[in-house]
Amino acid sequence: MNSEKPWLKHYPEGVPHDIDLKKYSSLVDIFEESFRRYPNRHALETMGKPLTYRELDQMSRNFAGYLQTLELEPGSRVAIMFPNVAEYLVAMLGTLRAGLVVVNINPLYTSRELEYQLKDSGASVLVILDNFCHTYQQIESQGALKKVIVSSLGELLSLKGLFINFVARKFKKLVPAWNFPCIKFKESLNLGREHAFVRPNIGLNDLAFLQYTGGTTGVSKGAMLLHKNILANVLQIESWLEPGLKHAKVEQLVILCALPLTHIFALTACALLGIRKGGLLILVLNPKDIAGFIKLLIRHPNINIFPAVNTLFHALIHRPDFLRVKLPNLLVTIGGGMAVQKKTADLWQKLTGVPIAQGYGLSETSPVVCVNTPLVEGFNGTIGLPMPGTDIAILDDDGIEVANGSPGEICIKGPQVMAGYWNQVEETKRFTTTDGFFKSGDIGIMDDDGYITIVDRKKDMIVVAGFKVFPNEIEDVLSRMIGVRECAVIGTPHRKLGEVVSAYIVKESEDLSEEQVVLYCKEQMTSYKRPRKIIFVQDLPKSNVGKILRRELRALKVE
Repeated sequence: MNSEKPWLKHYPEGVPHDIDLKKYSSLVDIFEESFRRYPNRHALETMGKPLTYRELDQMSRNFAGYLQTLELEPGSRVAIMFPNVAEYLVAMLGTLRAGLVVVNINPLYTSRELEYQLKDSGASVLVILDNFCHTYQQIESQGALKKVIVSSLGELLSLKGLFINFVARKFKKLVPAWNFPCIKFKESLNLGREHAFVRPNIGLNDLAFLQYTGGTTGVSKGAMLLHKNILANVLQIESWLEPGLKHAKVEQLVILCALPLTHIFALTACALLGIRKGGLLILVLNPKDIAGFIKLLIRHPNINIFPAVNTLFHALIHRPDFLRVKLPNLLVTIGGGMAVQKKTADLWQKLTGVPIAQGYGLSETSPVVCVNTPLVEGFNGTIGLPMPGTDIAILDDDGIEVANGSPGEICIKGPQVMAGYWNQVEETKRFTTTDGFFKSGDIGIMDDDGYITIVDRKKDMIVVAGFKVFPNEIEDVLSRMIGVRECAVIGTPHRKLGEVVSAYIVKESEDLSEEQVVLYCKEQMTSYKRPRKIIFVQDLPKSNVGKILRRELRALKVE
C-alpha cells in the first residue's frame, strides 16, 4: 500500500527515510550509554531536588539487583503505580535492566481498575506510592503478588523529603491509612546494592512494556511493546527533532514532563528521549495545580521541549499569571494525546512565540506515528507526516485504500507497532489487516503531499439521518465562540433521526446562554451538524493525561 510514500519528499533535510536498530541489542543499551557519557549531568529534577545520571544509574541498577533477589521468571511483569517522581524512573529503568516487563498503571485508578490490570497482566511485583496504597488495600487479599514495594513522596529527597512527607501526611492528609506486608523502596535499593547484579541477556524481540490502552474501543487491553518497538520510536523522534535542534546552541536539552510518565506519550517522548539525549527532565508532580505549575515554569525559563495536550495548553494560556512566564529557550512545543484546537494553538503561539507542532500516536504504536516538523511556522491543523520507517494507508470499511483527500481509517505499519495484544489473539487479528497494517480506529484524510488530518475516532462518529458528523469538527467550531471555555460533543439517540448532536459546554462567561449558542451554530454549521442539545456543565471528565472522556458524557442522562 502507498508504495509512493509522498511524504518522503517533504522530510526536512537530514531526516533519514528509515532508522537503523543494528547498533543496539535492546532498549537498555541507549540509557546505559547515557549513564556512561553524562555521569555528572543532572538527569532529572523533582520537587526542586536534582538527581544526576550517575545517581540514576546506581539507583536503577540497585533496583534491578533487588528484583533479581526475588528469583522471578524471565519476562515477569512488574507493575508501577507512581505519579511523576524520581522513583518512577528508577523503578522503570531498573525493571528493564533486570530483563523484566514494565506494566504502567495510572495512579488515579480505582481498586477495581487496579485489580483488573494486575490480574490481566499477571504481575508478580507492584511498586506503588503510599498515597495510593489504600486503593491496593481494598483488593490486597484477592491478588497473587510476590512482593509489594512502597515509596513515599519524599523518600529519595534526603532531609527535604522528611518535611515533604510530614506535610503530605499530617497537614494535607494525602496518605489514607493502609496496612499490608511490603518492603520500603529505599530498603529495596539497599538490598539490591548488596546483591551482585548480573546483566541478563536482553534482545530486541523481548517484551519491554505491557502498555494498557485507555479502553476507548472496549475493555482496556495490554499492548505488547517489544524492546525494538520502543527503541525504534525513540530513534524516530530523535531523528525528526534533529533539524530543529541543530542550529540551537543548547548544551543540555531541558524537557518538561508535565504529562504522566505512566502514559505512553510522556514515557517515550519525554522520559526515554530525554535520557537518550542526556537531557534534564523537569518532573511536574501535579499539572492540575495550574498556579503551582506556572510558578514552576517561571523557575525554569530554560525549558527547550514542551509536550502537552490541548486541555493543558488551554488551562495555562487562560490564566493571567501565565503572562509572567518567559520561555526564551523554547525550541519545540508538541501537541498530542487529543486534537489541538486552532484557537488554543494560535493563542499559545502569540504568548510564547513558538507554534504547536501537532502529532499523533497510540499506545499500540509506542506511540508516535506522525508529527509536524519542529520547523513548522504556525499551527496547520494536521498531524504532520509519517515518521521515518513508517507506512500509512487510509482504508475504507472494506479495507480498500481511498483516494487522497477522502476520509478513511488510518492504518499503520512500522517498527514501532506493537507485537499484539496481551493474551488476546482474536483482538489482535481484529485490529490487523491481512497485509500487517494496524487498524487505529481513527478516521483521517491524507493530502497529496502525505500530510494527514485527523477527522475523529471511528467509534465517536455521529450519524444524523444518514449524514456523518465528526465531533472534533463541531468542538473546534464551538471552541472559537466567545464565552466558551471548553466543550465536548457526543451523539445521543433520537427516535426519528437515529442520533442527534449534543454539546457539553463549560462557560468562560456566565452570560452565555443556550440561545446564543444555537444562533452561533446556525451561522457556522449546516443543519444536521448543529447541536440539538446544549448542556452547560462546571467541568468535563478527563483522563490523567487531560484527554476529554466522551464515553463518560455518554453515561450522563440528558433531559
